[in-house]
Amino acid sequence: MIMMAENSASNRNSIQPLTPGRWDDLVTLFGPERGAHAGCWCMWWRMTTAAFEQSSRTERCDGFRAIVESGAPTGVLAYHGKTPVGWCAVGPRDSLPKLIRSRVAKPFEGNIDKVWMINCFFIDRGHREAGLMRTLVDGAVGHARENGAQVVEACPIEPARPLIWGEAFVGIASVFRQAGFGEVARRSPARPLMRIVV
Repeated sequence: MIMMAENSASNRNSIQPLTPGRWDDLVTLFGPERGAHAGCWCMWWRMTTAAFEQSSRTERCDGFRAIVESGAPTGVLAYHGKTPVGWCAVGPRDSLPKLIRSRVAKPFEGNIDKVWMINCFFIDRGHREAGLMRTLVDGAVGHARENGAQVVEACPIEPARPLIWGEAFVGIASVFRQAGFGEVARRSPARPLMRIVV
């Protein structure tokens, strides 16, 4: 899948699914030592809290790489030219057990077959506030649709104040509304559960 989009700076970005061949691009974006948000390596929603806290950054990196190398869908990368500049994690709900158990993000309906979830973003500092989150949402929805999803959900933040770095890793509600998502539940004042039929 290739998706081209114009951001507010009129620079062309492309969206590509993360594959084993693009692993090094994800490492470049996340930073080999940093590992995105506090060394998460996109494993926070895939592990119990205890297992996550007991694991090292290297173990989480290796765990996520094994998932990517298995061919399981994990998300999409945004590129500015050939440079990776953004990441959006999206995959089947049943691959994200912590989100199934979450009070605020638990499934809207009991049946999660063919329901995918956008669960995390990471955008390079030099490309923030340029509309890239919306481009990533659109790319993630397209990727989910192409892989058999019928519904895509998200549980973004609805900020009541300016956000500090890292707080918007789950996405921003207004961006999802612009992308056609509708709110279906709100179990926390700041975290609407949103979905779109694809």
